[in-house]
Amino acid sequence: MPSQITQICQQARKVSVTLASLDKESKDRLLRKMAQKVKEQQAEITAANQTDLKHAQVLVEAGEMSPVLLSRLALPPHKIDQLVGYLEGVAQLEDPVGRTQYAMTLDDGLDLIRVTCPLGVLAVLFESRPEVVIQVSALCLKSGNAVILKGGSEAAQSNRVLFSLINEVLVEEGLEGAVALIETRQDVAEILTEEENLDLIIPRGSNAFVRYIQEHTKIPVLGHSEGICNLYIDGNVDQAMAVGVAIDSKTDYPSACNAIENLLFDQACEGPLVEAVLKGLQAVGVRLKACPVTRDRFPGLKIEAATEEDFHTEYGDLTLSVKTVSGLEEAIEFINKHGSHHTDSILTKDKHKAELFMTRVDSACVFHNSSTRFSDGFVFGLGAEVGISTNKTHARGPVGLEGLVIYKYLLKGKGQVRAVYSGPKAKRFLHLPLPY
Repeated sequence: MPSQITQICQQARKVSVTLASLDKESKDRLLRKMAQKVKEQQAEITAANQTDLKHAQVLVEAGEMSPVLLSRLALPPHKIDQLVGYLEGVAQLEDPVGRTQYAMTLDDGLDLIRVTCPLGVLAVLFESRPEVVIQVSALCLKSGNAVILKGGSEAAQSNRVLFSLINEVLVEEGLEGAVALIETRQDVAEILTEEENLDLIIPRGSNAFVRYIQEHTKIPVLGHSEGICNLYIDGNVDQAMAVGVAIDSKTDYPSACNAIENLLFDQACEGPLVEAVLKGLQAVGVRLKACPVTRDRFPGLKIEAATEEDFHTEYGDLTLSVKTVSGLEEAIEFINKHGSHHTDSILTKDKHKAELFMTRVDSACVFHNSSTRFSDGFVFGLGAEVGISTNKTHARGPVGLEGLVIYKYLLKGKGQVRAVYSGPKAKRFLHLPLPY
């Protein structure tokens, strides 16, 4: 008899066939019913989350859990409202399935069409953030995919109550198993062997975690790893903007993967500008660790010495590494070497420098004169995201609906055979584009 995990995967595979053929109205109805469930069960969600938070606080105090994970765990009222927004927002998006991407007449009565279709069955492995249960479920269902979720044990109660309300709707609609929740490390170990039933694994976590998944499965992996984001401030920049963007990029949500970990100043930046930025960051509680050039330039500021390892570190808290660079070229080289190819931004009035930076920085998201915190699927109008991919595959950056579909070729003929188009008297293909 198949194991419980295999049965879960097989059921997901079975129901994915039905999901793939659902029309937009049916999928949107699912999401709106789930949004209503969230509204009705806010008290239950809050109670479950409070249980997780109390347990997590004990672990933090015992040194067994990172404060960063604790900060990502909370579901205050405004975040529960966001869950409703995620579901309703995805319901309003266009259906990504069944779109024609390419059409051609190969010969009279022989037409080829390429259309988008779901990936099939996904497994999404994540830590701490319980809102991922809603975000990922919404995107997968809208794109016609079944999904198996594995959250961190620290969010167990929150994950269970959110999954429960999703499952209630799926059972009512005859789609039980379209979303499943697994909970143990052994479950994950088994999931990695389910290449016959799973089409894609999306691990969200550290580089080490993503690498572990990649090395222990034959299933394709779409990596969502560390967010070592960088902000480069050019010498030709508005001081007020530099202060505001630097503070926002670090402090708006320090544990988010799109918060900056490295701040780079061009050596051409005037002293008052750099000092204003550094003092502004310190005023809101940011701990600074800087290179010798920066520290020697501002001996009056309490700035710790940065090590080479610090520039490769995702702090996830109010700690920031600072470095002075010789110019744009060194900034780009530094970011491509030390960053995680997630999100990086340049602040400058020089449009030419901005274009060079945005072209040559090898990251999924590259910004000009804006906070790195804008790197987000919801902000980008994607409804939500399953993660931010730093891969160079079919999906990069915030992965929304478009990253959860692939395509298939549909050939419509009238009994044609390939032999007619081969040999010395072969009939020629027309290869005429078809309107779509």
